[in-house]
Amino acid sequence: MCGIVGGFDRTGRPFCAKEIESACQRMAHRGPDDEGVFSEHGVFLANRRLAILDVAAGHQPMVSDDGQSVIVQNGEIYNFVELSAGLGCRTKCDTEVLLRLFERDGRRFVDQLNGMFAIAVFDRREQVLSIYRDRLGQKPLYIYDDGTRLLFASEIKSLLAFGVPVEVDWDAVDAFLTYNYIPAPLTIFKNIQHVMPGTVWHIRPDRTDIEAWWKLQISEEQRTDADWQHELHDTLRDAVGLRLRSDVPLGAFLSGGLDSSVIVKLMAEQTSRTVKTYCVGLGDCRFHDEIYSQQAAEAIGTDHCVDRVKSELFNEWPRVLYHNDQPHGDISFLPTFHVSRLAKRDLTVVLTGDGSDELFAGYDLHRSILTEDIGTLSDNEFVQRVTNRVSLLNAAQRHELYSNEMLSRVHLEASSRFVEERLAAYPDADRVNQLLAFDTLQLLPGNNLVKPDKVAMAVSLEARSPFMDFRVVDLAFRMPGQVKLRDGETKAVLKRVAETMLPHDIVHRPKQMFSMPVGDWFRGPLQPLVREVLCSPSSRDRGIFDQRQLKTVVDEHMSMAADHTRAIRAFVALELWFRMYVDQSLQTAPTFADLGVEQLPEWSESRAA
Repeated sequence: MCGIVGGFDRTGRPFCAKEIESACQRMAHRGPDDEGVFSEHGVFLANRRLAILDVAAGHQPMVSDDGQSVIVQNGEIYNFVELSAGLGCRTKCDTEVLLRLFERDGRRFVDQLNGMFAIAVFDRREQVLSIYRDRLGQKPLYIYDDGTRLLFASEIKSLLAFGVPVEVDWDAVDAFLTYNYIPAPLTIFKNIQHVMPGTVWHIRPDRTDIEAWWKLQISEEQRTDADWQHELHDTLRDAVGLRLRSDVPLGAFLSGGLDSSVIVKLMAEQTSRTVKTYCVGLGDCRFHDEIYSQQAAEAIGTDHCVDRVKSELFNEWPRVLYHNDQPHGDISFLPTFHVSRLAKRDLTVVLTGDGSDELFAGYDLHRSILTEDIGTLSDNEFVQRVTNRVSLLNAAQRHELYSNEMLSRVHLEASSRFVEERLAAYPDADRVNQLLAFDTLQLLPGNNLVKPDKVAMAVSLEARSPFMDFRVVDLAFRMPGQVKLRDGETKAVLKRVAETMLPHDIVHRPKQMFSMPVGDWFRGPLQPLVREVLCSPSSRDRGIFDQRQLKTVVDEHMSMAADHTRAIRAFVALELWFRMYVDQSLQTAPTFADLGVEQLPEWSESRAA
């Protein structure tokens, strides 16, 4: 796991060494163990390394024996041992395997990889820079291209070190207020793209070619339930086994829910050591994750550590927003940040249960969309239903809330195209798989895989997600939808597998999300902060919201006339992002005070978790 940054100047002009150093330092948290730079004739590749495999010999950038190829990568290649056969590798590092595969097999070497990665390879002979992103977007990769020079990096803040202009993409702002995150390829920075998962960019002096090297396939094979369950168990078990490869301490997050419990059970079956697991309790005691996780830990036999989230954790919100580089309204980033810090005391790598819900229909939202009448809906009606259910604010709500200035900047209907395009990509699939493909191709890389990367890497912790093994993904979309969502039961096939490994109470426990009582806090200790941030002169001057409509939303929430928690979270996050990246040029994570917020919450003992 690392952070990478690089550039290609089409005129051959060299990049500034101080800017390269600044770019590396801005993501030092991604790789505190080592730094390396390759630079020549208008091309540079740089790396910040978090050493996990062959700690002593994995320095990057890595140059081929003949000096013609140079590589940097961020991520892990889990099947590197199998791929190394016959390559003559001198180290036990997955980066060397990548380099030798590229030399032997050319640009399609990536097809063989089982892992999470962003890879850049420079062919010095052909003068071609090739940049790859993994199939599902587990590892972030951003690109800025002004026609003369192209820059790429694992984090946007590293691109800004080169003087990339901070210009707001207002369509991305509208997309954020539609979905609560910004879907790729958009970023909130105009002219900076979030590279689409499963794509490769080939950059030459005279042109740039962008290709999809992987595409999700939906086949919906007809097999018995027993066959599906057997294959899912074996595939998932092998996916977990591959992700146990590490030369540094490794453990897991364990919430006590189905997904993390399955992963930890499969870990325990394949290692002689007691698995170390971690969980945080939730602030308002409504969900008691610490109790459920303890029950799962006892059933599996792990060395379990639980910590309780205090209300003061909310004070870390600016720091978490800073590490994301873009606004997000998902408050579960905060407890994930806390449990990552907890695990980092002992470990460098954790396994997680991320991705299962999107593959196997695990959300209540799936049930609410895929009701009994789903087969009677036209394609347009289905798109509209999905759009309405997944939206933070629909087009009518945004039209009412936006100022005239904002309305002139954006195309309100454009944001819905992300739903329409994803659903239309698989016209022959059943409605369950169409919806899950949308989640897998948009929600996962846009938000749910961003969280384990950005939040864990903020504390130099690598998070691995066995459900994101491409073989598990392939298997999930070979299943008909009814295998996954059956008679209203979510994740039906995964539950049948889990029943052979785990107690009934764990398998059939109602799904509960990381949650904090932010809505109540907004009416209590955070009310002055909310009003100060959203009613400030700087917020008004953005020209985003109609101030009367914004005040109505806030007042309705404070008076309990309505619950606008999610909207207010997004509005505050957006204003804090502007203060970080537009009003200032911060190079370290800020506090609320650094962002000019004077009305800081005073947490009483009674409000602590």
